Amino acid sequence: MKKFRWQLLIILVTGLIVGILLIVQQMDDGEDIDATPSPISGGVYSEALIGEFMRLNPFLDIYNEPDQSVDELIFSSLIDFDSRGIPQSDLAESWGVSRDGTVYNFSLREDVYWHDGEAFDSRDVLFTIDLLKSGHGLIPEDLQRFWAEIEVVALSEYQMQFLLPEPFAPFLDYVSFGILPEHILSGVGLEEMIDHPFNLAPVGTGPFRFQRLLVENDQIVGVVVEAFEAYYMDRPYLDEISFRYFDTAETALAAYQEGEVEGIGEVPESILSDVLAEPDLAIYTAREPLLTMAYLNLDNPEVEFLQIPEIRRAMMMSINRNKIIEQVYGGQAVPANGPIMPGTWAHYEDLENNVYDPVIAEELFLSTGVSFDEEVDLYKTETGLEIEVRLLHPDTPEHTRIAELVENDWEALGINVTLDPKPYDEVLADLELRAYQTALVDINLTGSPDPDPYPFWGQAQVQSGQNYAEWDNRSASEFLEQARMTVDFGERQRLYRNFQVLFMREMPSLPLFYPVYTYAISEDINGVSIGPIFKPADRFSNVHDWYVLAGTDSESIQAVDPTQTTEE
Repeated sequence: MKKFRWQLLIILVTGLIVGILLIVQQMDDGEDIDATPSPISGGVYSEALIGEFMRLNPFLDIYNEPDQSVDELIFSSLIDFDSRGIPQSDLAESWGVSRDGTVYNFSLREDVYWHDGEAFDSRDVLFTIDLLKSGHGLIPEDLQRFWAEIEVVALSEYQMQFLLPEPFAPFLDYVSFGILPEHILSGVGLEEMIDHPFNLAPVGTGPFRFQRLLVENDQIVGVVVEAFEAYYMDRPYLDEISFRYFDTAETALAAYQEGEVEGIGEVPESILSDVLAEPDLAIYTAREPLLTMAYLNLDNPEVEFLQIPEIRRAMMMSINRNKIIEQVYGGQAVPANGPIMPGTWAHYEDLENNVYDPVIAEELFLSTGVSFDEEVDLYKTETGLEIEVRLLHPDTPEHTRIAELVENDWEALGINVTLDPKPYDEVLADLELRAYQTALVDINLTGSPDPDPYPFWGQAQVQSGQNYAEWDNRSASEFLEQARMTVDFGERQRLYRNFQVLFMREMPSLPLFYPVYTYAISEDINGVSIGPIFKPADRFSNVHDWYVLAGTDSESIQAVDPTQTTEE
């Protein structure tokens, strides 16, 4: 089966005052007071987002990443996922699964309130799921088909049940959508919701609530959210977060340098060196959920030699991925080892790593019995098939440069390469038709914490699914089929480990690297922690712990207006 400067100035000056270490006073009995610094409420943070404002609504932000960042603070889901992809409670306090994996029971939190003060309950969840079931074109077809087969029952105000037609272990992935308020939007369908006033003044249950839009020259240029006092996981330390939208990364950086913002939501390679030169910016990096892969068509008779595992492994080990990462991404990517994202619970850390080694690659290549034919200036297989491939790739500058470097490495190995650049939609069409030999593509895993590689490598996906490599391996498919049917977490880990070991041995296609997401935020903002992410908005996963002001356990520090004086 996916900002206001005057406020900022006061807070920064206050941050400097309260950031000074207090002198610990001695108690009368001579004991020292423990003066461990701890965060206290107060302070604001402002961030530059690259893009434009559209709508603040988790059902309508799917194609607009900047709005997703704001929605992450305003709305909540039944469950969330930590950086390893392990489900965590959110609006659902707990859940249980039947032994056969077809019934999920959820207990909702009873201490949740919408930002307008109304109580949250199961009616809001049912309303939101009805939107998923509506059949509207805004809902991806695969989600429509999925939810059409799920029966959802509200057992009470705070108890819900989901009935599945068959076991499906990745189910929790599908209940991580933002919940909308039934008491505000009841009777509003998705078509009406597109232009509904709610999108300009949303009401959610998240740690921050919508405060106001920033408007200049009749254009929305930003959004301000404020701490929600009644947030069910304790009030955030920060009082306010403001976002401003910028057309380019360069203008976002200029806004930071001019003191308009304290952070940049995403730092692309084009401004990375300038950002690194800023002394007061802290840089955070995280693996993005985007796997660059060289697909090999294992069922194309024109390149029948790709069916030989040793040739596939030689092709992998001949690619200098570190060189590609440095020259194309400016070092902002990490080599991939296997088909499952590193840092997640399902990734097997002890996999054999087919690192760049042109000597071993050549030995593997020659061990298959290939020979060089000087007349045609090509290697041939033992059956006389010329060893040459067409490398299909998107005609973007980035993919073209990657393809050229791969071409150089494969030709150094002995494989003749012809590059075949096409628009991305045509690349996808060729993959779906299996009308390619090799292809350089990006597998987008955004918003998919559950690994479930079955859609890409299962046998049933060979003919019409996303198993574009046409890897027809019964053992691999059985591992994946069993893993998506068992609710036993440890068993799923074991099955995915077996699958990954088999994948790396057979190398049906070549996982190359994951781009790195880079985030820049002022060192004045404390408590920031970013692990591997499943979408850029995940940088706010612990935003309720961010703080500017700090006090001690032994006494409380008050934020002071520096414009005021006191008299003795």
